[in-house]
Amino acid sequence: MNMKTKVLTTSAMFVALTAICSQIQIPLPMVPINLALFAIYLAGAILGPKYGTLSVLTYVLLGGIGAPIFAGFSGGLGRITGPTGGYIIGYIVATLIVGLITKKCGYSWWTLVIAMVVGLTACYIVGTAWFMYITGNSLAASMTYCVIPFLPGDVVKIILATALTIRLRLSLPDLMHAEAI
Repeated sequence: MNMKTKVLTTSAMFVALTAICSQIQIPLPMVPINLALFAIYLAGAILGPKYGTLSVLTYVLLGGIGAPIFAGFSGGLGRITGPTGGYIIGYIVATLIVGLITKKCGYSWWTLVIAMVVGLTACYIVGTAWFMYITGNSLAASMTYCVIPFLPGDVVKIILATALTIRLRLSLPDLMHAEAI
């Protein structure tokens, strides 16, 4: 299998991984806790800014046209334009940031952690701003619904995604340079 085929196949697998991780959730009143960001971090770190972002963009577009791949097996444009849609769009931004930072700065433990924290922060900014716009909630209320309950799980996701990225770099060294394709 040539390199381009491997990268495209792996990108498609990350679309599926993101869809699967979106279903592993703990429902909360406003925004469910799920594992989607775990897949987002991996896509950016493993596939890089170009293919990682394209894989997450594909996930968002598929969900936007109605494929039931968002949290709770939901889909459709209403999910993207609804109160939590900014977090879905934030996935794209987070992937790009993780990919850019790791491409430029490398794949050490701390570089990966920093890249993922910066990506998470960007996702929270986009998502929370959209949530505030749609719901009319204050920043404090929006943080209470959409950020603070998620922080402990985000720490765990970042630690696990960092460890897995380091491990996968040993198994998939050629994919870590997918940007050259």
